[in-house]
Amino acid sequence: MSEESNIDQARIDLACALRQASRLGLGEGVCNHFSLAVPGRDDRFLINPQGLHWSEIRAADIVVIDPDGNRIEGTHTVEPTAFFIHARIHRANARARCVLHTHMPHATALCLLEDPRLRMVSQNALKFHGRIAYDPQYNGLVLDDAEGDRIVAALGDAEVLFLANHGVIVTGPSVAWAFDDLYYLERAAMVQVLAEHTGRPMREIPEEVAEQTARQMIGERQQSDLHFAALARELDRLDPLWSSLDRPNPTPGL
Repeated sequence: MSEESNIDQARIDLACALRQASRLGLGEGVCNHFSLAVPGRDDRFLINPQGLHWSEIRAADIVVIDPDGNRIEGTHTVEPTAFFIHARIHRANARARCVLHTHMPHATALCLLEDPRLRMVSQNALKFHGRIAYDPQYNGLVLDDAEGDRIVAALGDAEVLFLANHGVIVTGPSVAWAFDDLYYLERAAMVQVLAEHTGRPMREIPEEVAEQTARQMIGERQQSDLHFAALARELDRLDPLWSSLDRPNPTPGL
């Protein structure tokens, strides 16, 4: 596949993730942001534009920016906090090719608690055993490099970060893997919140079983790719124009 074809597919993948996140209730207004390093490069990344609802984004709307926030390709602007969160993570963490930030309800609900831990009480939660970091400090909007760098430090070697009083960040080597994790993180948080609501004690899964199951899940990523391919087919049925590369939406506000 040519470099141009790789970039086109990356735009389509990111648009698919955004559209499906909207359909699944993982987005919030026209806020939150997904990004993906441009294939074959470490100095540019794709990101969703400012002002477009995720439900209307097409592949052609995806913007390319550099680590300094300069727009390289695209007709739309980029929301400032999107740049300071995503650019700093991409710059510091080569493994984080895809970075997804949401305020999805159940995972964010855990971020509001004094003890925000995702507890190892469900099979879905085991997918994240040993992969989550927790940032205990909320400093307001992420509008400068210093706060972006602080978030990078909080993420460390983890792939998921719970941001106190804010939301979550999920990273991965591809859109398919990161989105699959985003989906199952919210499902795991949802059942934990439901179980906690009963007020009854929860049954923690033994550590050795949790470790073994986590290795099984991370070692078998075919399901992540199949899940994402199915989500793309669903969008094809709902709106054939979602993957268009030559029909961007009008610039918001104009």
